[in-house]
Amino acid sequence: MNLYAAVLAIIVVTLLAVSLASLRRVKTKADYLVAGRSLPTFVLVFTLLCSWIGSGSLLGGAENAYRHGFAALWQGGGGWAGLLLIYFIAPRARKFAQFTIPDLLEARYNQTARILGVVAVLFTYAAITSYQFVGGGDILHLIFPQFITPVLGQYIIAAFVIVFTAIAGMSSVAYMDVAIGLLATVALLVALPVLTHQAGGWHAVRSALPTTHFQVLGDLSFIQAMELFLPTCLLLLGNQSMYQKFFSAKSEKAARHAVVGWLIGTLILETVIVAIAIVGSALFPTGEVSKAPREILAYCGLHGLTGSNSLSLLGALLVGAIFAKIISTANNYLFSPATNLVNDIFVRYLAPNASNKRILAVSRLMVVFLGIWALYQSLHIQSVLKKSLYAYTIYAAALTPVILAAFFWKRATASAAVCSIAVGTVVTVIWDTAFIHAHVPAVLAQRDAIFPALFASLLALIVVSLLTPPPSPDQLQPFAES
Repeated sequence: MNLYAAVLAIIVVTLLAVSLASLRRVKTKADYLVAGRSLPTFVLVFTLLCSWIGSGSLLGGAENAYRHGFAALWQGGGGWAGLLLIYFIAPRARKFAQFTIPDLLEARYNQTARILGVVAVLFTYAAITSYQFVGGGDILHLIFPQFITPVLGQYIIAAFVIVFTAIAGMSSVAYMDVAIGLLATVALLVALPVLTHQAGGWHAVRSALPTTHFQVLGDLSFIQAMELFLPTCLLLLGNQSMYQKFFSAKSEKAARHAVVGWLIGTLILETVIVAIAIVGSALFPTGEVSKAPREILAYCGLHGLTGSNSLSLLGALLVGAIFAKIISTANNYLFSPATNLVNDIFVRYLAPNASNKRILAVSRLMVVFLGIWALYQSLHIQSVLKKSLYAYTIYAAALTPVILAAFFWKRATASAAVCSIAVGTVVTVIWDTAFIHAHVPAVLAQRDAIFPALFASLLALIVVSLLTPPPSPDQLQPFAES
């Protein structure tokens, strides 16, 4: 365990050094929120990759793969489909060059859309941050089972993430992601063939597992596959953290090129994550990890990569990479809603003439506040996969339709956007309540919220748009294609 502790210590010190080095560059609101709009393509690729692949993939996706095999890739596949569309959105987003998604909503629609957008982002991103804390706490418990419980681990990770995120904002987040992305990519790519060899080769893995683990749908129905695919796809299409990275790009060209690298990296890493989890299910079909399969990747690093110094080092690097990726994702999703509270509430309505020094102080305070809220949520999570799909659905139903309409449908109106955001949020939040189960047929009530919430949101957007006057040319101009 000393080796694992040493690797984690090196990672922590390295991240702290990167964060502190970024601090001297932060002097203005733009420096803190969008890194002074200076990020090159190489940095953008890794910060986009790190913000996307976190506990949702490393814990939720791996848990799904342990139980269902390659059918778990339906969750990742939603992201891949979304990325193909994002290639065309990225340069438009950089041209718009604001700070947050609610900035975009007000410019295209109205102030009410901005406020409702802030609410949806806060619900979604605090939930996503919360299960990063769960993942980090699990890893600390696996490495130090006699000293750190999962709950204590969550407190430690939360404190760590809050401090790192508050220090230097987007610049800190982006440049930490480069180091983390390189480490995780190398560790995962090397670990897969080694673990497969430890399991006796791919033939032995296939022989040890049900045939459904290697089928397109596996033991899932098509509807269940879509319940994994759609929330992921739609979250990615409207993801505020992603748009903030595009707003941070040095140019429209850099934003578009970054999407290509992001797509390639995501295809490779999410497939490797699922494959490692499948190999892990062959190596460890019973025992402790079978009761908590979300821990399978870290468990493989701790117990599957042993027997020699080189294998132990690879295992430590794999566990460290997973830990670092979770930290990175938590940083991204904690930082993003903090910018909403500062830019969309504090500066917009409470202190429009606030100095840069005051804005930076409030920004850091909001990071602390939201981190504590996310920690509270993390202490009540039963399933990372279920929590991730809930978070994705809020965003997918409430915000993605109106964000895409801002760029691609000139007829979308302000009233329709307000109705769409409100309806999508409300349906998602109440779908699993006793009221729905008492008043909706069981065949519908048992389905994931993505279908009813998305249908209600799109219906409101289309119908109300067609019943209200079209937007003015001035509202449409910033969103026109170059």
